[in-house]
Amino acid sequence: MNSPFSVEQAHNSSGFLLWQVTALWQRQIASALRPYGLTQVQFVLLASTLWLSQSESNITQIRLAKHAKLDIMMTSQVLRTLERKGWLTREPHPTDSRAKIITLTEQGIALARVAIPVVEQIDQDFFASQTLSQHEFNHALQQLIIQGE
Repeated sequence: MNSPFSVEQAHNSSGFLLWQVTALWQRQIASALRPYGLTQVQFVLLASTLWLSQSESNITQIRLAKHAKLDIMMTSQVLRTLERKGWLTREPHPTDSRAKIITLTEQGIALARVAIPVVEQIDQDFFASQTLSQHEFNHALQQLIIQGE
């Protein structure tokens, strides 16, 4: 019987290795965010809103979903949860009746400012053992993102 696999060893599969790295990294992030009452997706949307708000006004759910590379429906669901928790508001767009403007509340800003350094430290520690410079590593990841879009 022919094997459906293109590799003889699982550790030779780039996709499987990426899955394993992602699972290990996400486990660490989830553990660190638990005391703040945040999931990783919630954190990404809070941090992304804070990031985008530094240079943009009227951040829409669609803009946020594209920035985070998340499904628009999932983004909408998670934003509703963050709104219920009092960490952001979703208001009608002034010129597009279909769009919602996302704005962090003071509580949301404070939470993001506390959680971001925690996650960044995990990233720094987790990826420290790989041998590329941070610039080279990030460039390689960016190329995979571009390829996947």
